Amino acid sequence: MKSMKIYKIKGAASFNELLLVLAAVGMLATMAWMNYDSIIVSIKASEAKTQLKGIAGLQTQHRHIHSKYSMNFGDIYFDPPKSVNDGGTANYAYEIIEATNTSFKARATAIIDFNGDGQFNVWEIDENQKPTEFTKD
Repeated sequence: MKSMKIYKIKGAASFNELLLVLAAVGMLATMAWMNYDSIIVSIKASEAKTQLKGIAGLQTQHRHIHSKYSMNFGDIYFDPPKSVNDGGTANYAYEIIEATNTSFKARATAIIDFNGDGQFNVWEIDENQKPTEFTKD
């Protein structure tokens, strides 16, 4: 009967070293997942900013023609996108909350809590045409 030779592998990782590497990879994956939520919220917010800029442009055109801003989407020829609740793709509800001869304010309110924290994202824009985030999600 032949005797069996046992070979020792040099430089192999011990069990403790492997556990340490797995723990480090797990922590990095957790941090990446947490950052993923903020990226999703940021991407969804781009819808609100784009639509609000469109509303601001239409309000500016309306003011040039009628010397005042409007409280009515129909007056400025803005058709709000269909929300996800109504079979569409929009994640925000849009409204004009103030309109005078010299100023206006429009708001986009998220209809979905993007990251499940109980807060709904809110953006506003005025005659200066710069969207501002009022409530972070």
